[in-house]
Amino acid sequence: MPDLPSLDLKEIARKLGQVALGAVRPERLVAENVARDGRNLIIGGQKLNLDDFGKVVMISIGKAGLLLAEAMLPLVEDRLEAAVITGSQEYLEKDKLSYFPAAHPLPDEWSLRAGSKAYELALSLSERDLLLLLISGGGSAHLCLPEDGVSLEDKRQVTELLMKAGADIRELNTVRKHLSRIKGGRLARAGWPARVFNLIVSDVVGNDLESIASGPTWHDSTTFEQAVSILKKYALWEACPEGIRRVLEEGRAGLREETVKKGDRVLEKVKPVIIGDNLRALYAAKEAARQFGLETVILTSEDRGEAREAARDYMNKLREFRRKAREQNRAFCLLAGGELTVTVRGRGLGGRNTEFVLACLLEILKNKEDFQGIDWLVMSLASDGRDGPTDSAGAWAGPEILEKVRATGISPQAYLENNDSYQFFQEIGSLLKTGPTGTNVMDLRLFLLAPRPK
Repeated sequence: MPDLPSLDLKEIARKLGQVALGAVRPERLVAENVARDGRNLIIGGQKLNLDDFGKVVMISIGKAGLLLAEAMLPLVEDRLEAAVITGSQEYLEKDKLSYFPAAHPLPDEWSLRAGSKAYELALSLSERDLLLLLISGGGSAHLCLPEDGVSLEDKRQVTELLMKAGADIRELNTVRKHLSRIKGGRLARAGWPARVFNLIVSDVVGNDLESIASGPTWHDSTTFEQAVSILKKYALWEACPEGIRRVLEEGRAGLREETVKKGDRVLEKVKPVIIGDNLRALYAAKEAARQFGLETVILTSEDRGEAREAARDYMNKLREFRRKAREQNRAFCLLAGGELTVTVRGRGLGGRNTEFVLACLLEILKNKEDFQGIDWLVMSLASDGRDGPTDSAGAWAGPEILEKVRATGISPQAYLENNDSYQFFQEIGSLLKTGPTGTNVMDLRLFLLAPRPK
């Protein structure tokens, strides 16, 4: 183990973040999971002879959509009939490729155009054709095709209401799927009986295929009834646009077709392959942390729940390891991932990662004596580089941030109560700004502990 007092926790945290994000870069994931051997396309170990197919088309959606497509194109472009790609900087029709600058987290007109194009492409397929669907987080917003009777603005409004109310991704997608002609397996229904291969970069807890990009080619276990219940749970039913309520009521009454259910024949020729997820990023960070001589533990890759409540739980865990670090003169790195939520009650600016770190900082301020004689650092960042509606990926905190709080007299509690975590860390100087990363595997958290010299 290196001399513990020489450890620069900020530099270690920066390096571990880089390594974790590098491990889930779309081009790397495609290179490790897809290959071309003559006429054969090999995906996840399964060989597809491209001569067996008529048309080959590709739809690549989500925050990794552009980079996934760029990595995949050299392997299939000689056989590719057409492609729909979201996540580009601008709209472009180039030969057989259609690029759309679709928005996130709320769909826009480009999302609608991308959804319409993808749906038309799926409808054009026959039994001899192959659809390559590249899915990543953000695909729900990037590919939007509302049910008849629902407008784009309706979809935007209900999505924003649910997000601000603190609904988790499964609840959000349950509602979105029942307002869509393309989600909840309906893209598979449109493409039937073509063969479908899904390459997936997961951004949901447990790699739930129903939830990733709202499962456009996967079965859906949720119902219209549940969609209505979720809106009522958060007291949003009356606040929803009339078109939303009407469609869900008609669906609940059996007047609209349900999403695709398990066992439906349209899924018989659908093959999913998960090529990247949160755990992959955490394992890469764990290996890098070991090279610094840190004893490293992955706590979970399935974080969920309110950011503030999660912060309290993690601080209790951190105190346990703080005791080990001091008593055994050992340095620790604790890693975690998943996706927390924030119930917005204030009028400030922030995201789930900055709110989590701010809540952790408050817990440490309340229990300062527990962290005496120890160096520590807490960091939380969104793997896509955007924490909620902000331009930061997240934030970090350590002893020097505590000193700044004391010196400036700034009130962390006031900022937290106003959901203003972004402004707090901007003033204190510890925001993380990576810019768009081109990938999305939920959030990454790390906690570093190292004894100070006696």
